[in-house]
Amino acid sequence: MSADNIEKLYQNYGILADAKDDISKHEKEYLEILAAVKGSDKEKRLASQFIAKFFNSFPNLTDQAIEAQFDLCEDDDVAIRKQAIKDLPLMCKNNKEHTTRIADILAQLLQSEDATEINVVTNSLVTILKNDPKGTLTGLFSQIHQSTDSEVPNEVVRERCIKFLATKVKQLGRDVIDKDAEDLIISEGKKILQDSVAEEFEHIMDLLTWSRLGKTPAGKKEMTQLIAALAFTPGDWHPEDPEYVDRLIQCTQHAIPLFTNQVDSTQFVNIFCDHVLLRWNDIATTGGGTDVKLDILKAFAELTEHCGEIENAQDKINIVYDVLMNYLPEAPVENEEENAVKGEDGENKPEDTKSTTAPSLQFSHVECALFAIHSLCRKAPDALGADTARLKTLRLRLQYTARLTQGYIKKLKEVTQSKKGEDANTEENKLKIAALKTTSNINTLIRDIFRTPPSFKSKVHLSFQAKKVEKEITTSSDTEDKDKSSSGSKRHRPITFDNGEQKEAPEKRARSGDRNLKMYTPPSGKYSSRLNTTGRFSGPNSGRGRGKREFWNRGTPFRKRY
Repeated sequence: MSADNIEKLYQNYGILADAKDDISKHEKEYLEILAAVKGSDKEKRLASQFIAKFFNSFPNLTDQAIEAQFDLCEDDDVAIRKQAIKDLPLMCKNNKEHTTRIADILAQLLQSEDATEINVVTNSLVTILKNDPKGTLTGLFSQIHQSTDSEVPNEVVRERCIKFLATKVKQLGRDVIDKDAEDLIISEGKKILQDSVAEEFEHIMDLLTWSRLGKTPAGKKEMTQLIAALAFTPGDWHPEDPEYVDRLIQCTQHAIPLFTNQVDSTQFVNIFCDHVLLRWNDIATTGGGTDVKLDILKAFAELTEHCGEIENAQDKINIVYDVLMNYLPEAPVENEEENAVKGEDGENKPEDTKSTTAPSLQFSHVECALFAIHSLCRKAPDALGADTARLKTLRLRLQYTARLTQGYIKKLKEVTQSKKGEDANTEENKLKIAALKTTSNINTLIRDIFRTPPSFKSKVHLSFQAKKVEKEITTSSDTEDKDKSSSGSKRHRPITFDNGEQKEAPEKRARSGDRNLKMYTPPSGKYSSRLNTTGRFSGPNSGRGRGKREFWNRGTPFRKRY
């Protein structure tokens, strides 16, 4: 019986192929082909090909033909499914009004667990996307929203559709994606962005950045506002919750590349000063080798580069000042040092004498906080010196910090300049080069603050920003070597300041402290463990319920924001 049916299918195919202009008179033969989707496996495979081939010739049977093809796409036999999926693009090649419907079905088929089947689905989607970009995108976006809003959300479909868009749209480029399609990507991307999880956020951001929205100052400004709304909600900031902190960091890292001289970061700077830095001691710190506070300081330092005019600049600079003071070591008291020296011969050594070993200085934290306050003070040059007592305290600590960094710079130069060939490209040496850049930056920024009055004209490139780091270190080294040769055998003058009543006290303290101060060597693994800031979202995206979707990261759902 099956052989007869297959023979009948071939006969019907021959009739339709030979009919040419009179093919519309042969609906009976086409209906018999449609009925074959209920037959044997071979009948189904033949039916799939014949349905697609003659689809355009029977407009009255369009819905019936599409449903028959969809039935084959859901067959139990993967070979039949793949054949039907492969034939789907033919059905909308010359009938773009069906593209959206077919794209919607193909989007649903992305949930397959068979890798080869997913590949066929992807290829079919690419085919119809090339033929009708707007229609295909409309179907994909429709399925993304349906997968979330339905009674039984299908997260796999949503995630794979978004991933498909993020990769294939950019690959096809503007030769395929016309203005109408790009407009749709921008409008729908904004909607998804407002209700996204971590990985989806990254994909949509990449897509929007690729679009013309990421090419104009107005578009970039709009994107930063969207990110700010997702990163932080006034009245809903819980620094003790790692998920709130992580969301802020990751969103900010995606916003930073958008800021330019034409697109200021003032909104983010205000958020950080008024809410994040203000509650610095409440911020949750987690294990796993990640220094969350350093990540925040890195992001904040980069934000201040493009900050515009800010309100209440004095208050904001005071907040950054307080954070900076957490990482600047207190200068050792001269009397304590003398007591320590006296105790070496075993006489009159006090039990609570402090060690003269150099403190553990977190250079990366200092660089970021110092850079931030330096940048903000350009907007209000008189703010730092408004309170002479606070400025004096800051300079005392900076003077001691400068002593540590200058010794460290000398040692780092000796080590890095001695490396040649392959040794110069080792991870350890690259880390030391970054450390050299960090300490050099600190020194430069400190010198500006010791000017009278404090000046904020020096330009430095943050050490953890990958671009230009190596070039700038070379230039900096050449300049310093030139200065050294021109000064002959003169001793480098330490950074000091006039404290009013006792002019020589700071220099005297610096000299007396040198007697027992050991060269500072940072503990292994502590120094700037994350040298690049291309932070990315991570973590699974499954198991979310209906309603507001949770911002997901590190495998833990972020609390819903109401």
